[in-house]
Amino acid sequence: MIKGVTLVSAAGSAEEFERITSFLGELGFEPGKGWDDGEGRGAAFLAPVGNLEFVTGRPPAVPPMLIEVTSLDAVYQVAKHWMTGQYRTEEIAARLSDVAETHWKSHMFIVEPVPGTKFGFWERSDPYAGKPVAVEGDLSAAGMKFAIVVARWNAVITDRLLQGSLDGLLRSGAVRDDIEIVRVPGAWEIPSAARTLAEQKKWDGIITLGLLLRGETAHYEAIYNEVSRGIGQSQQETGVPHTFGVLTCETLEQALDRAGVKAGNKGFEAAIAAIEMASIQRKLTAKHGSAR
Repeated sequence: MIKGVTLVSAAGSAEEFERITSFLGELGFEPGKGWDDGEGRGAAFLAPVGNLEFVTGRPPAVPPMLIEVTSLDAVYQVAKHWMTGQYRTEEIAARLSDVAETHWKSHMFIVEPVPGTKFGFWERSDPYAGKPVAVEGDLSAAGMKFAIVVARWNAVITDRLLQGSLDGLLRSGAVRDDIEIVRVPGAWEIPSAARTLAEQKKWDGIITLGLLLRGETAHYEAIYNEVSRGIGQSQQETGVPHTFGVLTCETLEQALDRAGVKAGNKGFEAAIAAIEMASIQRKLTAKHGSAR
């Protein structure tokens, strides 16, 4: 019956609102649905898991907003980089703590992006405590190479998807020289280019981006089926992870929403998925050997 938990907190000013949203956006939070009624504005940031915790007997030893992460050191570096662009060195020392061990078997740092608003970012010392061990991908693109195949048709959308993918890769540690961008005429041509790139065996992942609008294409289903089949077949037969960032929408408005306006940027999501799958591929190969 309970579906989710939302913490609502007021920013002290419009300037603080912009700083907080900039800070959380820099850390890669998935944006939720914001609002603006003319008198005020709201910005939502989504996380997969939410908790409510109450304390008695003594004051809480942590900030009221705790965010669990999987790569605390990487998050710390992003937070420090953001703070460097906002405050002087002496102010950063007062607003950003070092990563420290807690008494509850974790590591944590505390950051205060605006006065009076503190976040505690933490990671379990043993992330598998009480859970079966699973192989999971790391969201670090450092040392990896990616190719992006993007359709020119409907460039007003696909360019937004491309920028989202580049943002996701570069924010996760990829180097620009290790990213190949291939532009093809339309969605129909994506599988061919993706297959050619995958067969080169030099890319850790292939990201495919495009848009099919039902209202523009009479044979919409036929094209979509062949594009999705071709991309999936390329992935299965080459063993190189491919991610699917080809939007299928009824209207241009829907496409804009999924390219960064209201429903996140699917190009960014495709890039993050490619990083995770490339990491899993490396781990499985190292653990069990290559089956190619």
